[in-house]
Amino acid sequence: MIIRFRGVRGSYSMPLRPDVLKRKISSVLHRVKAGDIENQESREVFLNSLPASLFGSVGGHTSCIEVRLEDDTLLIFDCGSGLSVLDEDLKKSGSSIKTIHIFFSHFHYDHLSGLPFFSPLFNKNIEIYFYSPMAELREYLQNFLKSPYHPVGIEAFAAKIIYVKLEGDSLKIGNSKISWILRNHPDDCYAYSIEENGKKVIYSTDTELTENDFRRDQKADRFFKKADAIILDGQYTLGESIEKYNWGHTSYSLSVDFALEHEIERLFLFHHEPTSDDAKLEAILRSSRWYSQRAVKKSDLKIDLAKEDQEVVIK
Repeated sequence: MIIRFRGVRGSYSMPLRPDVLKRKISSVLHRVKAGDIENQESREVFLNSLPASLFGSVGGHTSCIEVRLEDDTLLIFDCGSGLSVLDEDLKKSGSSIKTIHIFFSHFHYDHLSGLPFFSPLFNKNIEIYFYSPMAELREYLQNFLKSPYHPVGIEAFAAKIIYVKLEGDSLKIGNSKISWILRNHPDDCYAYSIEENGKKVIYSTDTELTENDFRRDQKADRFFKKADAIILDGQYTLGESIEKYNWGHTSYSLSVDFALEHEIERLFLFHHEPTSDDAKLEAILRSSRWYSQRAVKKSDLKIDLAKEDQEVVIK
């Protein structure tokens, strides 16, 4: 199973502003010494020594996760502006994919904004499945894609579209099992788990954790316990989460606690606050790792920031 982060921001997209880019360049130039640019090798060593907040960016697109199964089946979770990045790569690769499975966690704008511009929707040779536990799936998309909000409606889709209301708690796609569970978020939101070959990855965006999430619950235990990785909302610092109580998002420290509680192997902090720059997000990552190492529940939890264009192989 391969996970690719196509969009990782929450609430609204945040492109890298020119003044921020200038500050990054200025900071890099301030660090350069003559020996750092003598040859290609020294330049590579210098660049690799730079902090992640300078040499790179977390990214500015909103939520979109690509999952490739062992047989190269394409699953997409949410259609934020990051979907446009996936679309570009599909075009560049000359993809001949014929079937796409798209799962919606919920229908807030930041999770839909890339959908109208996804070119496979306008290809008559492609079959696209839309999935949601919400019965109004087709209605929600139809309302989002209509005038005056968008000039082209769903009736313009040339692809064969199949709307699937998810019933029960799981379904099979090839050799994989996809499950879902309701999370705490305004207008409801669903987390998904993807299981293949004994490995499990969980996508739990827009989740406001509460004390109920730390009580013993058989259904939650089955869903989350000992997952290989979880992509989990960590939008706020603890102070921000208190100020924004009931907004539907979680502090990074509670996300760490949750991953530890469920003995999850790897945590990707996701749905980053759009006003947090790369330096702040890297500071959050350091704090998360520090906090995890000093937690009462000892574990080898690995913590990373979800970053745009990052690829993770689960095996």
